[in-house]
Formats: sequence, C-alpha cells, structure tokens
Amino acid sequence: MKNVVILGSTGSIGTSALKVVDDLPDRLRVVGLAAGSNVGLLREQARRYRPRLACLRDPAAAAELEATPGLPCEVCSGEEGLVRLATMPEADIVLLAIVGTGGLRPALAAIRAGKDLALASKEVLVMAGSIVMREARAHGVRILAVDSEHSAIFQCLDGRPIESVRKLWLTASGGPFRDPQRWPKHRFAEIRLEDALQHPSWVMGRKITIDSATLFNKGLEMIEARWLFDIPIDRVEVLIHPQSVVHSMVEFVDGSWLAQLSTPDMCLPIQYALTYPERVPSGRVQTDFVKLGALTFEAPDRERFPALDLARQAGRIGGTLPAVLNAANEVAVAAFVQGRLSFAEIPERVRRAMEAHRVIEEPTLEQILEADAWARRVTLEI
Repeated sequence: MKNVVILGSTGSIGTSALKVVDDLPDRLRVVGLAAGSNVGLLREQARRYRPRLACLRDPAAAAELEATPGLPCEVCSGEEGLVRLATMPEADIVLLAIVGTGGLRPALAAIRAGKDLALASKEVLVMAGSIVMREARAHGVRILAVDSEHSAIFQCLDGRPIESVRKLWLTASGGPFRDPQRWPKHRFAEIRLEDALQHPSWVMGRKITIDSATLFNKGLEMIEARWLFDIPIDRVEVLIHPQSVVHSMVEFVDGSWLAQLSTPDMCLPIQYALTYPERVPSGRVQTDFVKLGALTFEAPDRERFPALDLARQAGRIGGTLPAVLNAANEVAVAAFVQGRLSFAEIPERVRRAMEAHRVIEEPTLEQILEADAWARRVTLEI
C-alpha cells in the first residue's frame, strides 16, 4: 500500500489521480489533499477519501473548510500548509499538480524529506531544473513524470543510458490552430478566448489549454525533458501528431525508435507514476488500433508558433532565462484571458521580456524567484 499526497487535487490532474485511487483501493491510500480555493470540491474529496490533512492555499477558503461540521481531517493553509503536506511522515509519494510557480517550494520540501515526486507541474523543472534534479540525486528520490509525453519517454528509455539516445521526440496535437489553411498567421489576431480553449484531444485547465494552443506548453516540456533525462535541449525535438495516440518517442543512435502508444487518457501516466516500478492491471484505458485508423505526423510550423524557438533558446542559455520565459508567458496568457492582449501578441511579449533580461548563469533558488518576479513586472510594463 502506497500513501499518496495530492497537491492540486481539484484540478484535472488531481481529479484523474483520484480516479486511479478509486481503481486501486488495495494499493493506494490518500493521506493528504491540497487545492487552491475550491472549498466545495475539496470538502467532497475530504469526506470521500478521509485524508489526515487537507490544505487550501487561500487562508479564507481554509477557514471555511475547517468550519465544516464532521470534517474527517485537519485543515491547514498557504505555502506553509503545502510544505507540511509535502513532508508528511506517512507519505510515500507526492503528486504535484499545482499550476504555476507555487509548486516549487513544496517540491523541494518533498524531495528533502525523502519523498518520491510524481511531477505534473512543468514550472518546477523549467524554473529550477538544475537545483531540483541535484536535490533529488542527493536525497535518493525519484522524479516520476506525470505528463503523458515525459512518461512515454521514461517508459521507452526503461533504464537505458542517455548515451544510447540520438534524440527525444515530444509529440504535440498541434492544438486548435494547427490547420494553416483555416488559421493562417494573419488571422491569429482574431483568435478569441473560446477558440483557444477548444483543445482537440485533452480536457485540461484554462492556462495549460491556452499554452497548448500557442505551443508554449510543448516548449516548456522541451526544457522539462532536458532536465528529467539529463540531455542537451538540442537533442529534444517536437513532432505534430494530431491523433495524440503516440505520446512520445525515443530515437536511438543505431537508428531504432521506440514509442509509447495508447488512447489519450491521463489516468494511464498517473497510474504508472503512482505504482512504479510495477505495472498494475487496469481496464480504464482501452486502445483499438482498428478503430483509430491512421496515425499521422508533421513538422511544427515555427513561423506561426514561435514559442518553440523561444523555449529552445531559453533552454540552451539556461540560468535564469527559463524562469523569465515561464513567468512572462503566465502574465501574457492572463492578459489574453482578460481581453487585454491578443493571442498573436503572447509570444511577442515573452520575447521582449527575454531580450530585456540579464541572465544569471548559475542562480540560487532566491535568484530564480527574483528573476520570476522581475519578469512579471517587466511583462506587465510591456
């Protein structure tokens, strides 16, 4: 039996993780749940799964939850509460699914407490990959990918040395604007919020769905892969695969390729991370290749989607620049959601913030967080 803490339990990854717990009651037990401000759903989850500790980042929301009659758990709040959950003595693994930079300190706390980390928050490795992976090695813990793409690569590598790899290939659906005939570059300024939220393959939160539409999501995944698999970012590539059945591939030095395939369902990579190194039977994901038919691939359009080149630049230069890329993108996406910025302007604002930044090559955690705050201020000014 593994004791699991889920940070971000009310989001799409967190709710999928709880489905996996439902499927495997003899193997997985929830001991901690955390959310941002969704009191109602966290209350339901606490009553159903009866964790020992629940946390809401918003203190007012935590007070509301704590006032619930008969609540079967203790309640805490804020970043201190997240760190407390991440370091629970009884926890075996922490699933981190907090969108944005808020997961960085809890992630490091979990690692330093000797907890394996099932990682669904790209920002943790994008911002501080060098520090996080160094801490994981020092404390002998595993960083297990929850993103379907990185889980696929992890499964394909299966312990093989990175020296045997020519390239890692991350697949991308291409998002709702993949078709250049329907969405030529000059029409990007016309894109509305509701257009950007129509992801063709996955049901996700608003921020990550818009990132998938701009391909910033894939750019962040390139940087994440660079750290997860200790490989130069110039050996990480992106391939558009509209069916989202091949979740990613590894090209080896001898010319062989390995791919991991399945019907799109986030429960599969979540279950693999939570039960690793075992493969546990599940009837949730069924893949019928006859029904799926053809699988197609194409090169990404870097002119219409400059996010990929911006991410490669940030990953190649390193230091504080990836944190600036991530923060500037968060601010630009928020401005687009609020109607203050066009879809086409998102990557341009990120580019300008990156150009204005003076990179610190080997930053401390404090310098990374300072770069993040600097980028948010500068992007708002831009």
